[in-house]
Amino acid sequence: MLTSFSAYALLSSGRAAIYKCYPFTIILKSAVPDAEVQPLRLKIDPGSKTTGLAVINDETGDVIP
Repeated sequence: MLTSFSAYALLSSGRAAIYKCYPFTIILKSAVPDAEVQPLRLKIDPGSKTTGLAVINDETGDVIP
């Protein structure tokens, strides 16, 4: 998980750039070689007042916090 300090460190070192201001999104300037890809699934629960989102790991079935 990327914290605000990590994002600030990436921005100040020049390894990332601001992609969008709202919602605040950064983009890495270089590709990460041999990045580990995890099998994740996004589950959407459309409620009557709010919509719930959950990210699930397909291998273990655990919810990603």
